[in-house]
Amino acid sequence: MDLTILYRGPLASCDYDCPYCPFAKRRDTPEQLRADRAALARFTDWAGAQTDDRLSLLLTPWGEGLVRSWYRRALVELSHQPHIRRVAIQTNLSCRTDWLADADPGTVALWCTYHPGQTPYDRFLTKARDLADRGIRFSVGVVGLPEHLEHARRLRAALPAHVYLWVNAADGRTYTDDEAATWTALDPLFPYSRHPHRSAGLPCRTGESVISVDGEGTVRRCHFVRAELGNLYDGSYRAALAPRPCPLAVCDCHIGYVHLETLPLYDVFAGGVLERIPERIPERVPTPAAPAVVHTP
Repeated sequence: MDLTILYRGPLASCDYDCPYCPFAKRRDTPEQLRADRAALARFTDWAGAQTDDRLSLLLTPWGEGLVRSWYRRALVELSHQPHIRRVAIQTNLSCRTDWLADADPGTVALWCTYHPGQTPYDRFLTKARDLADRGIRFSVGVVGLPEHLEHARRLRAALPAHVYLWVNAADGRTYTDDEAATWTALDPLFPYSRHPHRSAGLPCRTGESVISVDGEGTVRRCHFVRAELGNLYDGSYRAALAPRPCPLAVCDCHIGYVHLETLPLYDVFAGGVLERIPERIPERVPTPAAPAVVHTP
């Protein structure tokens, strides 16, 4: 089986206090941290034992994982497993980067977000350049807020040319055509983020070759659909894997809509879907129309 897994354990604490994030500066109790550590160890052991499968893994913690030693250790361990095609994590890059010397740079990857006002620009850029020097696959991105524009331009000019800088449309924000053009000049793929994508009844790889797993091992098709498909650790999820249309009206998060079969993003991000690294940038990216009605079941 060739399977992509998005793992999200109970960790919900972060060292940043971004005003656009509901988990800013939230603290987990020692008991919650121990539970998260045990859940990740269980998942890591399971993934390491699936030698008959081909796995691609993306860790998507609500909080910041790489400031915790067990996330760094899990990425290093999993990166050396021959049946694991990719192991990646979403991170604010506030952690040190020297631990990556022990990881396999052909397998490990980072999806990094720069948060202006939360970390000094020079500190973030130094870490990004260190990743590049180490040969680590990574992308860098920002939230498309007006106050972030000059920071994003400065970062794009300073990053190595091969490093993709992405821009996420801010939640709930409507962009004029001129504003969208400004962000598209930095990220040619911004049109895919500008509007939510209509998804109701459309084919999606989630639930067939892509699944979401929580700390208890509960398997769902993705993070945004609550219906359960079974449990990872007893194997009951396997019988539920099948093509199925999306039950939601729209999909507005990259880790969700990248898997829609109606979008060409598996071709655009060939080999880099999990870490958000495009294989090529299309000459023209059509701007999806905003859905007339947005429902969130």
